[in-house]
Amino acid sequence: MLLKNFFIGLSQNQLMNNMAQKYGFKLGAQSVVAGTNIEEMIESVKELNAVGISCTIDNLGEFVYQREEATKAKEQILDVIEAIYQNQVDAHISLKPTQLGLDIDYFFCLENLTEIVRKAHQYDIFVNVDMEDHTHKQPSFNLVDELAKEYDNVGTVIQSYFYRAEEDIKKYKDFRLRLVKGAYQEPEEVAFQDKKDIDRNLIKLIGYHLLHGKFTSIATHDHHIINHVKEFVKAHNISKEKFEFQMLYGFRKDLQFQLAKEGYKFCTYVPFGTDWYGYFMRRLAERPQNLNLMAKQVFNKKTNTVLGVGVGAFLLGRLTKRK
Repeated sequence: MLLKNFFIGLSQNQLMNNMAQKYGFKLGAQSVVAGTNIEEMIESVKELNAVGISCTIDNLGEFVYQREEATKAKEQILDVIEAIYQNQVDAHISLKPTQLGLDIDYFFCLENLTEIVRKAHQYDIFVNVDMEDHTHKQPSFNLVDELAKEYDNVGTVIQSYFYRAEEDIKKYKDFRLRLVKGAYQEPEEVAFQDKKDIDRNLIKLIGYHLLHGKFTSIATHDHHIINHVKEFVKAHNISKEKFEFQMLYGFRKDLQFQLAKEGYKFCTYVPFGTDWYGYFMRRLAERPQNLNLMAKQVFNKKTNTVLGVGVGAFLLGRLTKRK
């Protein structure tokens, strides 16, 4: 838990974010982010499609507080949808409501989302509404409810660390859902704090939606849970057409290719853009084992020196506050 809190803290550190945006792509961040623009991202998607892997695309950015910035993000996502259609790639959209103005005005955000979902619907492209921290959870579900009144190409995410996850998955069983552990720092009043409880709940949620739901995206790098799913679908004679495994771009690539080769539907979560730092730190918080991957794939010695100074200073500050 201490390590998870540490990476969550780093994700919110503006100095580190600025340094990452300045140096990251010069020094290897492209191994976990599929480019800084749509053209680079589409090429990455084509490479994954070529080995039988579909993609969900995330235009990086969140917690937006200016209308102009939210509108710009909406236009970028509309351009992504157009690029998916024009290039005929196997991909869909993942987006965060806070990037589209949820913290500015609910109805402004709904207007932006509706425009995106409407265009995606015209092209038969699915849109997944990501879930963020607990303060945005119910408003995000409300957005999904409103969109689903008119469009059938909308799904969302259930995070297993929330106590209410079982209630939510039953309510949304007729939706295409992505099931995850969760990557934000949540208070014990609303969420499990122990990894075993979070894992146990995720397994329960996966089982329920595989048996009763529409389509299940199982988003995890945890091979224990993946192996459990393999046994579960075999024991219950569940078609491989009813679910997919999902992992993040650049993480456990060998396992991604292996699962696709074994005939399982597989989808890679493909983020692109320059605002990648907070996203990446939360991935480390969610699964600290990815720290080794970061050291090997993202940062060379020069980057370690640059970011190591910031990480060390931040950690020292956290430890000093604890005394």
